[in-house]
Amino acid sequence: MSRKSSRPFRVGRSNTGLGLFATEAIRKGQTIVEYRGRRITAEQAYEIERRGGNRYLFEINKQWTIDGSSRRNLGRYVNHACLPNAEAIMRRTGKLEFAASRWIEPGEEITIDYGEEYFALFFAKQGCKCMACSRTQMRKRSSRKSPGRGKR
Repeated sequence: MSRKSSRPFRVGRSNTGLGLFATEAIRKGQTIVEYRGRRITAEQAYEIERRGGNRYLFEINKQWTIDGSSRRNLGRYVNHACLPNAEAIMRRTGKLEFAASRWIEPGEEITIDYGEEYFALFFAKQGCKCMACSRTQMRKRSSRKSPGRGKR
């Protein structure tokens, strides 16, 4: 007997590795997934970053960070996008959750904006690979093609 999942998403292959994809329509404001992990101090997070380790650190505030590196943390599969469809929300309960910032269609990848600091640390050298930036890069490449290959 199969049991229907209460999750409105699935983990799947993305342009940038693994990602979360909507399996049903998700309305604006709806909670999608919790970002889970042990809480560590800012000093511990700095030490981990200095060693070049963990990409799953989510800074809550100046004192605390969530180490979301466990594979049980499904929130770790939410990828970056410059035009995201979700946002991080800190609940009064202390939970960090991702909620839809607009209507999300089934099949659409669930994304958030990772912020400038993360971008500078991890994306600056190779550039952003989100869908919006990929489309921009494709347009630039196609406009650089030789003029002899146009319409006839």
